[in-house]
Amino acid sequence: MTANPPAAPDTPTTPPPLTPRPLDLDKLFAARLHAARARPYLATALFALHTVESRQVPTMAVDRHWRCYVSPAFVDRTPVEELAAVWVHEVSHLLRDHHGRSDRVARERGLTGPAERLRMNIAADCEINDDVFGDGLVRPEGAVDPASLTLPEGELMEDYLRQFRLGPRTQSMAWLDCGSGADGRERGWDLGPDGAHGLSAQERDAVRFRVAQGITGRPGNAPKGWQRWAEEAFHPPQPWRELLGAAVRSAASGPGAGEDYTYGRPSRRSAAVAGAVLPSLRRRPPRVSVVIDTSGSVSDTELGSALLEVAAISRAVGGRRDLVSVLPCDAAADTVHPLCRAEGIPLVGGGGTDLRTGFARALRARPRPDVLVALTDGQTPWPGTRPPCRTVVGLFPRHRATRSGDEDNPDYVPDTPPDWARVVVIGE
Repeated sequence: MTANPPAAPDTPTTPPPLTPRPLDLDKLFAARLHAARARPYLATALFALHTVESRQVPTMAVDRHWRCYVSPAFVDRTPVEELAAVWVHEVSHLLRDHHGRSDRVARERGLTGPAERLRMNIAADCEINDDVFGDGLVRPEGAVDPASLTLPEGELMEDYLRQFRLGPRTQSMAWLDCGSGADGRERGWDLGPDGAHGLSAQERDAVRFRVAQGITGRPGNAPKGWQRWAEEAFHPPQPWRELLGAAVRSAASGPGAGEDYTYGRPSRRSAAVAGAVLPSLRRRPPRVSVVIDTSGSVSDTELGSALLEVAAISRAVGGRRDLVSVLPCDAAADTVHPLCRAEGIPLVGGGGTDLRTGFARALRARPRPDVLVALTDGQTPWPGTRPPCRTVVGLFPRHRATRSGDEDNPDYVPDTPPDWARVVVIGE
């Protein structure tokens, strides 16, 4: 018989390392389904989001390519009803183009750095959260809304940005991070434009259009903020100053505008005509005549805006202020003023309106203008024939019901400008 081997001494055992829990997709997708039932008009957008598991995000975040980054720990500890509200919140950032709007605001106001982007994220949350909860969606813990910053409800991100700064009131919001889809700043976890499962620009626009269709089809089911968004999605506001500049540039570069014959450089065809020198067709900087409506129906604010448009028109023709003339006109045309004058341009008027006199006065100038621009509220008779040059009308909008054809009637709305004019609505 062999002796039994001695018992091994007790040795402490090291527990195996804990494996991180995977993302609970069943719970996450159940929450998305709950969100789609609570907000059926957002269903197309909710199911267009592609989920990406990420342990770098604090909760849930989106990028501008419609990927939704989700923390597994956040899903584990959050009830389904709250997760549904977070789904709606995150997709709202993308539908409302908060990343693109944040980039534009940053350029226009010179806002740089992570702190300013955090401020944009907070402002974007205020725009969304003032009416997103309730009716089946539970308000998540720590959700930022205008009331938490003593701000009014119903405003846009750009408005909220002007009304608060980072400080003691926002100290508890420092953790907030809805991703680059909310404020435009790229994150370390972003897969970028070349990553998998991102939506193209056309696909993103198609999703927005479908959601806007669902809202406008049954407007009574959506909050006012979403109804306003849907109206703008169908009729997006145009950058009117850019449109005005583009219209002037297009008119100035059209055939015949700013073209003349010159012997300074003979035509190449001269070689084919013995004993003759033919002039060549040369393009010179275009001349622009601006007729400003100074009648009583145009407000002082609109007249001030008109002078800003004159400066924009000058930039549209390459900054040659000496080629831009300004003609104030109500029922009669006043003096033509060159834009290069050092003093301000007097906008004299205040009576009735007949821009036909302004058109005639501008076209009598020598040399004749290549482009004619009229800045008016439209309450004027228009020339019966097309002017012999390109014409652009900058129209101050009037939103009143037509009741008569009398300009003195406050409810009067005039006929639209003639078809031969390129019309740009100013301020819309």
